[in-house]
Amino acid sequence: MKKIIILSLILSITALCSYSAKASGYTADDKLIDQMFTNATETVNVSFTDLSLAGTTGTALDASPKNAAVALVLDFFLGAFGVHRFYLGTEVMTGVGYILTCGGIFGIVPLVDFIVLIINIDDISKYVNNPKFFMWN
Repeated sequence: MKKIIILSLILSITALCSYSAKASGYTADDKLIDQMFTNATETVNVSFTDLSLAGTTGTALDASPKNAAVALVLDFFLGAFGVHRFYLGTEVMTGVGYILTCGGIFGIVPLVDFIVLIINIDDISKYVNNPKFFMWN
């Protein structure tokens, strides 16, 4: 009996919330939107390749647009699934290999990847788009 009461309470709250969440009263002022577009300034996005053309070649920033800290966090939490390798731009079959080998040979490969990324945290460019299963080779 308790389950039926709880279920009916949840359904009634859901129905009440969906009824009150109608957005039919909102309107858009097209003239104001057009005015905002005409007054807007254009921003320029600078990519890492643009920076290397500007004379800042040879830095770790130019060599790898991927963030080493993000790769480390992904390896720590999702290394068994090879998510850090997907982030670094590896082929799909490498991630499938991680999954089929029970987390990269029972977790050894992601652990070594983690250690290698910690050691080379300043420049991970040689691990970006690396097609090898063992990225440190």
